[in-house]
Amino acid sequence: MFVESITPLLAVLVSLIAGVFIVIFKNKPNIRESCSIIASIIKFLIVISMLPVILNGDKIVYTLFTIIPGIDIKFGVDAFGLFFAITASSLWIITTFYSIGYMRSLKEHEQTRYFLFFAIALSATMGVAFSGNLITLYLFYELLTLSTYPLIIHDETKKALDAGTKYLAYMLTTSILFQLLAIFLVYSITGTIDFSNNGVFSGNEPLTLIAVIFVLFIIGYAKSAMMPLHSWLPTAMIAPTPVSALLHAVAVVKTGVFSIVRVLLFIFGIKLLSSSGLGLIMCYFASFTIILASIFALTQDNLKKRLAYSTVSQLSYIVLGASLLTHNGIIGGIIHIVNHGFSKITLFFCAGSIYIASKKKNISELNGIGRKMPLTMAAFSIAVLSMIGIPPACGFLSKWYLALGSIESDNIPILIVILLSALLNAAYFLPIVYVAYFKSPDNDGEMEKVKEPSYFVVIPLLITAIVSLILFFAPSIFMDLIKITLRNMGV
Repeated sequence: MFVESITPLLAVLVSLIAGVFIVIFKNKPNIRESCSIIASIIKFLIVISMLPVILNGDKIVYTLFTIIPGIDIKFGVDAFGLFFAITASSLWIITTFYSIGYMRSLKEHEQTRYFLFFAIALSATMGVAFSGNLITLYLFYELLTLSTYPLIIHDETKKALDAGTKYLAYMLTTSILFQLLAIFLVYSITGTIDFSNNGVFSGNEPLTLIAVIFVLFIIGYAKSAMMPLHSWLPTAMIAPTPVSALLHAVAVVKTGVFSIVRVLLFIFGIKLLSSSGLGLIMCYFASFTIILASIFALTQDNLKKRLAYSTVSQLSYIVLGASLLTHNGIIGGIIHIVNHGFSKITLFFCAGSIYIASKKKNISELNGIGRKMPLTMAAFSIAVLSMIGIPPACGFLSKWYLALGSIESDNIPILIVILLSALLNAAYFLPIVYVAYFKSPDNDGEMEKVKEPSYFVVIPLLITAIVSLILFFAPSIFMDLIKITLRNMGV
């Protein structure tokens, strides 16, 4: 049943409206930041208000306007979109508090610009989550690109500007040349660009044409950072840590993989992906990224770059799960959106906390820092358990269902990839924990003044770490939304 409601539009608009007040009160930091906090809470409440309708099995729709007959700018809130929106909107609240502590502790410049574009980026993310068709998703996807560019170049150094140029080159080139063409081909063949639980293709189309459209979409959603379209992401780590957290856990790359999964399941559909063999090809493509990115992570001494390559690897679990086309595989892929979100944002928050306290960026410089920053490193250690997939951290659930999905599909090589990747996760994460707790500082004098930073920084990272544990024991709301998604697709 379809329920007509303006609610999804309100969820998009609230942070845009907040952006206006952020600019108005640019010379009054307390009021400016209060606008961000209030908007993030209102956005979350609006998103949550849609939960009863979706849990009842209904879908919320709202058409903004019609471009031409058959092509509308419209919203369609289903269980999958609401899952992503709850994740992003809840993390925005926590990231807003963290951003205040981070930006003020380091006395960063252009803080008004930072909070303005942060707000716009969250509006774009909500738009992607609630898009009712491909063209609406495309417009918000592009808005996200443009709104995150000023965040990436925040430092305004040559290195930051080069990173921003690379980011725009990757994002705009792939979306305009590949994503738009794919959308045009889908409309030309099927007469629709709306998402459908069973896909939009009849199954009688030439396989070569379907394969071409498939490749165009995968390249077109380069925000997913799947190899070989990943190099913009480690380069973008020049941005402030809250921006890195936004890129990895809340918005950009998560929007990329969400868009890929949306297209795989709701444009191509499970039957077509299975009969054409494209699902299996995607499984191996994702597996290649998982393993190779993990190997690259092993070679990084810079903490944020190691986390960046970890993200490239970890987000491919989401695509892998969807591509398995099995009940448990899809559960594992989708649940990893929220599990990775809270765990990875914890790791980036901790990296920022370490930088504020010690100005250290490299793992080789972190000897003994766990003794000086016990709260930060405790949170970091919990998130590491989740990334590896060790209970009672939530990442275990993702890998458990992915392993079940690979067995369910009789795909033992994928099971081996999942197990091997867990070992690689341990290989590049556990040494960080080891040096922080068990190695003595090279220079005791350097660590004497190191201490936990502002509570605005420490409390958010403790909250996200605790949620990474809670999601292991109580994932019911998210699991209910996944089950509704699977039921609607007949899986």
